[in-house]
Amino acid sequence: MLKIGPVELKNRVVLAPMAGVCNSAFRLTVKEFGAGLVCAEMVSDKGIVFQNEKTMNMLYIDEREKPLSLQIFGGERESLVQAASFVDKNTNADIIDINMGCPVPKITKCDAGAKWLLDPNKIYEMVSAVVDAVDKPVTVKMRMGWDEDHVFAVENARAVERAGGQAVALHGRTRVQMYEGHANWDIIKEVKQSINIPLIGNGDVETPQDAKRMLDETGCDAVMIGRAALGNPWMIYQTVQYLETGELIGEPTPREKIDVCLLHLDRLIDLKNENVAVREMRKHAAWYLKGIRGNGKVRKEINECETREDLATLLNTFVDQVEEKEASIKAV
Repeated sequence: MLKIGPVELKNRVVLAPMAGVCNSAFRLTVKEFGAGLVCAEMVSDKGIVFQNEKTMNMLYIDEREKPLSLQIFGGERESLVQAASFVDKNTNADIIDINMGCPVPKITKCDAGAKWLLDPNKIYEMVSAVVDAVDKPVTVKMRMGWDEDHVFAVENARAVERAGGQAVALHGRTRVQMYEGHANWDIIKEVKQSINIPLIGNGDVETPQDAKRMLDETGCDAVMIGRAALGNPWMIYQTVQYLETGELIGEPTPREKIDVCLLHLDRLIDLKNENVAVREMRKHAAWYLKGIRGNGKVRKEINECETREDLATLLNTFVDQVEEKEASIKAV
């Protein structure tokens, strides 16, 4: 049983905090496929401090998602501590996570996200200030370094541990790499051997076999899955099952994919309203269609859908056609 502070995870598979994706509708859908922990998309500390309406809505957590880690980002101690204190007292999150990995320039220009990776001393000061101010366990998600010349992953992870952080999630890429190239699992192993708190490995886990290989090769305590779960929460279920039983579960049918896609859509409508939800769901629907033969035309048509009825009709019609083709092939 993996524990992060007092929080018990029922397995070693964690959903990564992906910006613009990991709202409550997506998290709950993934949670139902068995994730041991789900992480919310990063929230601005300043947005929380100034009670920005959009930011405050991002703090919503459905009880069914728990245990959940809520991620905040910022570059200044005072506002980060204020935001963490608010999350601690006013949300039902189980864990407060600090983002030290976001590579996007608009975040790093504010001395937030991956900018922290250049200064282990700042990491120690900021994390210890947050730990002192809250009751919930504090964790950190980081990258291995800023660039190849500034890889301070071991020093940074040790700073988190010294400051009272309860776990580290480490993405084996530098800030300069963004999401390109290969993740360096050797650095995950090196960090795991250097700290005594749980380490969650992240980067290039695209199949259940990848997850097992990462655990075996690096010794990390859990695996974090991000992009491989987009439109594919089955990846979470398959990984949990493979790690626990060694059994590889088959792929979902096209109908199963569309049914879960529409469930996800309805949750998003409940969360945001139909107009906003349908627009946001377009990218998700395209992800759900990946791997279904002949999806090119319908993926383009998704972008013209304005209502739930438009999107549901389009997807259901497409799946009906796919099933008819499959039936006719079997009949031959």
